[in-house]
Amino acid sequence: MKIWQSPAKLNLFLYITGKRADNYHNLQTLFQFVDLCDELQFSRRQDNRITLATPIKDIDDNNNLVIKASKLLLEYAHTHHLTLPEQYGITIHINKKLPIGGGLGGGSSNAATTLVALNEVWQLHLSVNQLMALGKTLGADVPIFIYGHSAFAQGIGDLLKSVEIPEKWFLIIKPNIEISTVSIFKHPELKRDTVTRDIDQLLNNSFENDCEPIVRKLYPIIDRIITLLSTKAPTRLTGTGSCIFCECESLQHAQKLQLFLNNQFLPTDNITSFLAKGCNKSPLYQ
Repeated sequence: MKIWQSPAKLNLFLYITGKRADNYHNLQTLFQFVDLCDELQFSRRQDNRITLATPIKDIDDNNNLVIKASKLLLEYAHTHHLTLPEQYGITIHINKKLPIGGGLGGGSSNAATTLVALNEVWQLHLSVNQLMALGKTLGADVPIFIYGHSAFAQGIGDLLKSVEIPEKWFLIIKPNIEISTVSIFKHPELKRDTVTRDIDQLLNNSFENDCEPIVRKLYPIIDRIITLLSTKAPTRLTGTGSCIFCECESLQHAQKLQLFLNNQFLPTDNITSFLAKGCNKSPLYQ
């Protein structure tokens, strides 16, 4: 059975350039995938049910973005009178490797992989743009995973332009906390007035994340990790966190930093870390 990759993403920079009338924020961000992935499999059933064989702890199946994406695509097919297999039922298996609530986009990535995979399994022949439009209704980060290439994003993160950037090694750190994206974007002290710049200007300046000062203030463990690792390598928050990433010169550099990190914290601190390679082309399409 085919295994479909569902990769993590990093926001290599994130700037908030204003608040919109719809209460969303205008952003400028740089997305890059990494080769750290969940793995999804889609088994045909002899009925028309869509089921999840591997429930995610504390997430009701009906609220899981994989199920929502499946039903959304099915509804679209029915509404637009697309030809479906006579028995279109699917059982979905997820081998979950990405941490939940870390800002790596795991749920959005799972939804995107589901749309791409079932478009093929059901032979619906929808274009990438059509799938991206569907994905956007599930969440602002879903389209980038369908798009499948490193991109400079504007708007709410949905206006995408492909970029080729160095495919570095990263040490990704996940402290044992989950951060509500909504709470960070609602915070009164969040910087919302960064000047809009073009991609060439942004790529030629040091990268920053406008959410990071607030998150570091609210979560001392994140401030401690960034302070510690910034002495060794460029270190930033991805998205609204809680994951932190270090840009490394090589795999060996990343391994060395991981060892250094492990020596600074106790097992009871519940900090996990991963080594990952940046990818301009999504592992979903490789």
